[in-house]
Amino acid sequence: MSIRGQIIGRIGFVYAFVVIFALAILGAILNIQYGQANRWLEHEKNNFRERTITPTRGDVRARDGRLLASSVPEYQIRMDLVSEALDPKIFNEKIDSLAQGLSSIFGDKSGKVYKDDLLAARYRKERYYLIQRDVTHMQLKELEKLPIFRLGQYKGGFIVISKSNRKKPFNQLASRTIGYSFPDDDASGVGLEAAYDSILSGVPGKRMEQRIVGNYWKPISDEATRDPVNGMDLISTIDINIQDVAHSALLRTLSSHEARHGTAILMEVKTGEILAVSNLQRTDNGSYYETFNFAVGEKTEPGSTFKLPVLMAAMEDGYIDINDSIDTEDGIIKFYDHTIRDSRRGGYGKITVQQVLEYSSNVGMAKIVSKYYKGKEKDFVEKLYSMHLNEKTGICIPGEPAPYIKYPGDKYWSGISLPQMAYGYEVQMTPLQILMFYNAVANGGTMVAPRLVKGIQNHGKYIKRFDPVVVDKRIASPSTIKMARLMLEGVVENGTARNLANLNFKIAGKTGTCQIANKKYGYKYKAKVSYQASFVGYFPAENPRYSCIVVVNEPSNSQYYGNAVAGPVFREIADKVYATRHEMHTPLDQVRADISDLIPYSFSGNRGDLNYLLNEFNIPIDDQSTGTPWVVTTRANSDIVFQNRILRREIVPNVTGMGLRDALSILENAGLKVTFSGYGIVSNQSLSANQVYQKGQNIHLTLSNNF
Repeated sequence: MSIRGQIIGRIGFVYAFVVIFALAILGAILNIQYGQANRWLEHEKNNFRERTITPTRGDVRARDGRLLASSVPEYQIRMDLVSEALDPKIFNEKIDSLAQGLSSIFGDKSGKVYKDDLLAARYRKERYYLIQRDVTHMQLKELEKLPIFRLGQYKGGFIVISKSNRKKPFNQLASRTIGYSFPDDDASGVGLEAAYDSILSGVPGKRMEQRIVGNYWKPISDEATRDPVNGMDLISTIDINIQDVAHSALLRTLSSHEARHGTAILMEVKTGEILAVSNLQRTDNGSYYETFNFAVGEKTEPGSTFKLPVLMAAMEDGYIDINDSIDTEDGIIKFYDHTIRDSRRGGYGKITVQQVLEYSSNVGMAKIVSKYYKGKEKDFVEKLYSMHLNEKTGICIPGEPAPYIKYPGDKYWSGISLPQMAYGYEVQMTPLQILMFYNAVANGGTMVAPRLVKGIQNHGKYIKRFDPVVVDKRIASPSTIKMARLMLEGVVENGTARNLANLNFKIAGKTGTCQIANKKYGYKYKAKVSYQASFVGYFPAENPRYSCIVVVNEPSNSQYYGNAVAGPVFREIADKVYATRHEMHTPLDQVRADISDLIPYSFSGNRGDLNYLLNEFNIPIDDQSTGTPWVVTTRANSDIVFQNRILRREIVPNVTGMGLRDALSILENAGLKVTFSGYGIVSNQSLSANQVYQKGQNIHLTLSNNF
């Protein structure tokens, strides 16, 4: 064969080999692309993923901006000890410094132990080695400055996994109302956190991650595929100072009466904004916690607090006036086989409609309703419906049940339903639903919906504000509202809540004491029956600004009346509000002339205390005393004059005009036994000054603020 033929043959062989090899490669490519596509796609799917980046959840804040619930970032620190970009020389040079830094920041292990652990993990070629869990933001900032770690994720192997923990800085205060949500499942959650979850939660971001040895996932890039959008802040109506008072007062009452649970709500009359809402329940160990929102979620028979809307219904229909007379006889009346009794033995006899409410006469209520609505039961219930007593409040948080106002023809309607409803049985309402009605009476008949949220903020700026929602401009005529308010003031001045009368401002409201049927025994056995005590009202009575309800469930049998159990909680809350709300105080230019003319004024008392106090207020002192510890003070123009208060053995001291503390000190040191009544300064003493006395003798002091 010629040389040319040999060359062509060899070239042809090579060409054929190349063609066959190319076809083989092409076949392999086609096989991978199509024949094994599912296999390789599954492999890629199993080794790469797009992870959701959770945004920072927005805060829930009090009305003054203080945090009620916030997401506190915590971090998990890991290290890729065999990262391709991790320089072995740098690692070996800086490992001691890194280990010492870790020991200094966390303090749980020595630098040597940290170094040994890191070297062992590098020997095992760990790419996701756990260094520390639950790292704070401040610790993270310190870690970022450490040798090796400061080089970042790739060159330093520094891996940071972030997470957020929801914290409530005020712990149990309004805890159930603030609530919680379940971002990782379909549960609804409770409270504001659940109601405004979409606003608080923000928009998640995305990031690609790769599976590494040990079945761990490592971010492919420091940058997210899509940045998350953080949630916005919720500004609630809660006043944390008043909330603290409501919580503490309710807790003391529940503890002292060993009650099962209780709730207290304070609301602004004009706006419906809820300033405080406390819900406490006794646990098995006797402690009290916010485990359920009784204010919103528990409906029970309201008892005597329901008497007000019943009387208002009869007034609206023109049947009664507050001055009409009702004969309650001996306080006992029977309807079929059911006996209704008043709490006072022997009854109240003939009393007015106003006194029926003031004394909370069950017999009087049953007589009124039976007289005017017997045969007109539907008219009675429809009138209650017209005042929205069968409607929800519409509060934003989930879990509110509808009220139950029995209607004629219902399955359980009976011959005693009408008189029973007259004093708050056979109906069911939540505390917030009752409060909304009383708030409307305080608001001149205008019913506003209760609110827990003032607005939504983003980066400190309001993007939405919530205005008051008027449910009904007039739930009853002005004359009925006027009579209702007079009756509620009478309850405190003359009736069942006289212990709540306040010297500084007037309270109006209604007590409630209701039997709660035992699930096993019903009402049959008195020893098995529990009680619910309540008080609902508003203040100041003449110009209502705040309404409040307190409900205590199952107080101890020794004391269960609304005025004694729930009333003191109401008063403590009201006193705190009065002390912190300057708009409730009479302006100085309106103070009675006979009082303002006395300024400056000083009690008589301890010379050193008076010196200190008057100097603090820059009030001139004309000291005409001879240095005695006790002085009598008088006013001379703009000066306070000090004169000796002479104390002689076995002669009754004159303590008139002194404060109680100073008077007690003088009299008890003299050997007298002291009792007192009233408030203010000593206006009268039972033993006249300057008379002879014997040690151990009793003396009573009368205090008055009419100085």
